[in-house]
Amino acid sequence: MDSYSKLQQLHESMVRMTKTIESLENSILDTLKENTELKVENQLLREKMDKLNAANNGSIKNQSGLESLRQIYNSGYHICNMYYGSHRDPSSDCMFCLDILDNFGEKKKSR
Repeated sequence: MDSYSKLQQLHESMVRMTKTIESLENSILDTLKENTELKVENQLLREKMDKLNAANNGSIKNQSGLESLRQIYNSGYHICNMYYGSHRDPSSDCMFCLDILDNFGEKKKSR
């Protein structure tokens, strides 16, 4: 194998390594971005929980189930079995969650 062929192979190998490094960099940046977003979201949720706990001073235990579900739903989380616990867009309603709230209220009234 002549020197030019060896140099060509080395160049091709360097190009492949550069692409691999770029791919790894992008993957790490995506992971760091997601991690930062999750940290911020976690901190906001902790602050919200602290505010709720301070405002309620333990009155959550005395609330009815419907009030608790309504509070969770109004906080921006799903209460339906389809998406339970996942974030809900506050600007739009979930028909499954609303159905639970409506039916829960009706069952309680009929007792």
